[in-house]
Amino acid sequence: MSDAPRTDSIPTTPQPEPTDTGSLRTPTGSIRTVTGSIRTSTATGAIRTLGSNPATAPIMLHPGDAISLGRRTLYIILLGALTALGPFTIDLYLPAFPVLEEDFQTTSAAIQLTLTGTMIGFAVGQLVVGPLSDKVGRRVPLITVTALHVLASLAAAFAPDLGLLSAARVLMGIGAAAGGVVAMAIVRDLFGGRRLVVMLSRLALVSGVAPVIAPLIGSWLLTLMPWRGIFGVLAAYGVVMLLSAIIFVPETLPVARRQGGRGGATMLQRYKSVLTDRVFIGVLIIGGMSFSGLFSYLSASPFLFQETHGLDAQQYGLLFAVNSLGVVTGVQVASRLAARFGPQWVLAFSTAVLLVAGVAIIVTDQLGLGLWGTVIPLFVFMTACGFTFPNVQVLALDRHGKAAGTAASILGATNFGVAGLISPVVGWISRDAGITATTMASVMVGCATIGILSLWLIVRPRTVGMLTP
Repeated sequence: MSDAPRTDSIPTTPQPEPTDTGSLRTPTGSIRTVTGSIRTSTATGAIRTLGSNPATAPIMLHPGDAISLGRRTLYIILLGALTALGPFTIDLYLPAFPVLEEDFQTTSAAIQLTLTGTMIGFAVGQLVVGPLSDKVGRRVPLITVTALHVLASLAAAFAPDLGLLSAARVLMGIGAAAGGVVAMAIVRDLFGGRRLVVMLSRLALVSGVAPVIAPLIGSWLLTLMPWRGIFGVLAAYGVVMLLSAIIFVPETLPVARRQGGRGGATMLQRYKSVLTDRVFIGVLIIGGMSFSGLFSYLSASPFLFQETHGLDAQQYGLLFAVNSLGVVTGVQVASRLAARFGPQWVLAFSTAVLLVAGVAIIVTDQLGLGLWGTVIPLFVFMTACGFTFPNVQVLALDRHGKAAGTAASILGATNFGVAGLISPVVGWISRDAGITATTMASVMVGCATIGILSLWLIVRPRTVGMLTP
């Protein structure tokens, strides 16, 4: 580059000051690393590391490009665990519904309202936390709201009646909202292009698998403790995440890039910039429909496989584990394909497979092919969900780096909010004849169809550019 910094332009006096990483900061703001090389940054946030030949030194377009593999691995683990806090908060206590109904001497519908309250709190919390993190930085909302989750979990554990439990569950939903939103925003702060695909695929892996395995862990916990103990476990989980955020998670949004200062965009402006993006709206619909198809399976599967097909708890758990492998496989393969072909074209494939798999479940059920006729196409459906989730996140966030928190909050709130509204439809259409594979798959097919229409009519893959390297 013609404007590459020259080594003779880097002053040697006065003496550089040490940084908290052991490097030395020069008066110009450049950093002399412990190896002797010098880093300078540009107004665009790109970083040039000057070695023996500055003219050929690599340009790092995103801050995360300079992070070591070990540090990236640590971020994946911590941010993945933060992302999982939401699904675990929502689903971990589902196996305790019959016990709660008996203890509080109430109806199943009243107990289900505690789940609805949690999902409402989770959606509202994301809509608040995301834009707030764009304004004040990532750490403060993350730490504050996670602390709220801990206190609310303890309140749920000691709730004397259903009313207080319901209120505590709403607050738990709000408290769990920060994890997933801030985690995605942090990844977008640090990475871009194809590396963003890889990092978001790891988070999508967690967000896709966690709702599936949470009820299994909840069932196991009920064999060890009363239902109140589950909320104690969630409180302990929140404490671990709170301490991890304080100790290990850095502030990734510098003051200069925040949207709340003079000249920065207001919350309304950030929402407007995101919601007027045609591609974002399209992938938002695709994400909501994919999650709704997944949650339709989650809400129907206890009745379908345990009552209709007669599986015991162990066999039912094994089925969940196998389907989790499908999600894992889809996420891992999707990250590689998206980097090569583009996330929009991976979505073209995965949404079509969602539709085909849903139709196959209906056909095999009508032909009377029994359990295996449902399980095999269901596994294909879950694998296609794994292909879909990370690519939705990439297309949504890659275009909105300056409002990553806002974009992530809308995406998360839509996924869980729409899924919470649509998944009970399975029970509604099955109210007379009972839940069958056909009624479950009918909702899946409807969701997949809407997702496909959104991709081709709103996103329009041919108009979306390829990711930067």
